Amino acid sequence: MARLFDAYIVADWTAAETRKLGDNSLWIGVAKRDVRFRLYTETHNVATRAEGEALLNSLLADHRKRGDRVLVGFDFNLGYPAGTAARLKLSGAPWQAMWKFIAANVVDKADNTNNRYQVAAKMNRLMTDEAWPLWGAPAKQAQRWLTTTKPPQGTGDIPEFRATEDAARKGRLQPKSVWQMHGAGAVGGQTLVGIPAVRRLLEALGPSGAVWPFGTGWRALTPEDVAPLSALVVEVWPSMFDARPAEGEYKDQAQVRATAEALARLDDAGDLAGAFAPPKSAAPELIDRVEQEEGWILGV
Repeated sequence: MARLFDAYIVADWTAAETRKLGDNSLWIGVAKRDVRFRLYTETHNVATRAEGEALLNSLLADHRKRGDRVLVGFDFNLGYPAGTAARLKLSGAPWQAMWKFIAANVVDKADNTNNRYQVAAKMNRLMTDEAWPLWGAPAKQAQRWLTTTKPPQGTGDIPEFRATEDAARKGRLQPKSVWQMHGAGAVGGQTLVGIPAVRRLLEALGPSGAVWPFGTGWRALTPEDVAPLSALVVEVWPSMFDARPAEGEYKDQAQVRATAEALARLDDAGDLAGAFAPPKSAAPELIDRVEQEEGWILGV
């Protein structure tokens, strides 16, 4: 079976507010094949999100010149739990409305300073007028609509997790909720500063870029589906792959390398196409929710 992609890029994003390298900073892993079709991996570490975005654009431009198709994985949520866009009174396709809202509200400067906690508080104010559902902030960022620790659940039936996290939690994995903004493993901040970067990346790619499952449908993809694209963006979760750091490797560096290599091996084996499809048991309502609002983690 023909491979769907020629290269696999995995970005481990960060919500850091200062320039940072090494542990808990922004790493990008690239798995590709040499002239003899042997797989090899490069990793890159940059100090700011602006540098990370510029590097991704440069990598994708290089592959595009060669006519390559690239799978690009980001390690943060590309969608929010069902009903979020409606609570924010946003119109249009929920995932697009959320991306537009976040891009319009998040200020992320070249030196990594950003207003993610203020945006989280604004979302809480608009959704519930309580410090809920988003939670978690350093003491100096806490305010009426955002607490330092998880409050008792507020009013309303806002799901803590998306369907994909619920599915992952049935196994050994314990994903965090996108509502958690601060603390070990929190993904809420990365999501707020990450989505605008992905949106700009796709705008720059134009028709040669797409995002799964929102732009492709939640279904197995064929070489014909991927042929018009230079890049397909997906949500990944590196903890799903066994990433043991080699000597001298940082944990995040090992994760982007191992995830990119795992995706390449799935493609080599002909198993990647099916990973884009829903479980056989998925009801039409779930498929619609995933395609329109929540998204899905590739491989769950």
